[in-house]
Amino acid sequence: MNTNPFLRAMSKKVVVIGGGTGNFVVLRGLKYYPLDLTAVVSMADDGGSTGILRDELGVLPPGDVRQCLVALSNSSRLMRSLMNYRFENGGLGGHSFGNLLLSALEKVTGSFERAVEEAGKILYIKGKVIPVTTHQVRLKMVLNNRKVLEGEKDIYLSQEIDQGYKTIYLEPFAKVNPRVIDELKTADLVVVGPGGFYTSLIPNLLVDGMCEAIRECRGKKVFVVNLMNRKGQTTGFKTSHYLSELTRFIGADVFDYILINSQKPSKELIDVYATEGELVENDLDEKRVIYADLLGRLGEQVPKDMLKRSLIRHDSKKLAQELVKIVDHL
Repeated sequence: MNTNPFLRAMSKKVVVIGGGTGNFVVLRGLKYYPLDLTAVVSMADDGGSTGILRDELGVLPPGDVRQCLVALSNSSRLMRSLMNYRFENGGLGGHSFGNLLLSALEKVTGSFERAVEEAGKILYIKGKVIPVTTHQVRLKMVLNNRKVLEGEKDIYLSQEIDQGYKTIYLEPFAKVNPRVIDELKTADLVVVGPGGFYTSLIPNLLVDGMCEAIRECRGKKVFVVNLMNRKGQTTGFKTSHYLSELTRFIGADVFDYILINSQKPSKELIDVYATEGELVENDLDEKRVIYADLLGRLGEQVPKDMLKRSLIRHDSKKLAQELVKIVDHL
């Protein structure tokens, strides 16, 4: 029997579900291992550069897909930097080059999926990046006070969600991309999270057919718990709250592993993040809970970024190491 975990992982397929910086962190670490990687990406993003391109050009949202492509890229550092480059001035101020490239490719090819494939070739990516749906959708949430939050950006910026919401949904009705179902059918491990809970993770589960595909997937499933709660959205959430919400949407508690950070940020970092939220506390004492030091360095704000990004993030290498340990035992 081969005792080398690096070699034993070679035939394993890992599907990562999410969006934004969460997917980026997971994929950037896993790409250095001999795994068959697939990123399933939310199509609900409508903030910043992505939102403007959606509204002005009628394209599918490129932002989260761009981050996944860069994470999986084996091209030069210059090329990866180019994809993430944001114009600071003029009419293109706030737009990233990668978003513009994907939107242009969609117009030229007539297909967002084809655009993603062509961009993947340019960036020499390891793995696949697949939109969870190819329908144009908007994320909406109705709060208990009857206020309607229109779009991912409004939900992301809201400080009222923790007061309760009636429903969250996609408009119009959207069906899951058949390619996503195919990937889940053959997955050895499905990774959900980390990421914006109501803006990056839940939107994937709102696509018709997605939750059923996750429930029927024979592969093991791991939930990577966020490091921090978002003030006004998941205020006071503990691990059990996140798990309960995911279970409600998926229709079953499907997770075989729950990966939780064990390291506390410095007081300086906590103070910096105080206006954003607080650390997620774990209240589960189960065998499936895995504690590990997963904390990365303080994230830097991107100049001219139109949305404020999370400052405290997972370390991609540490996270990948823990996920590969799970894969090695499958």
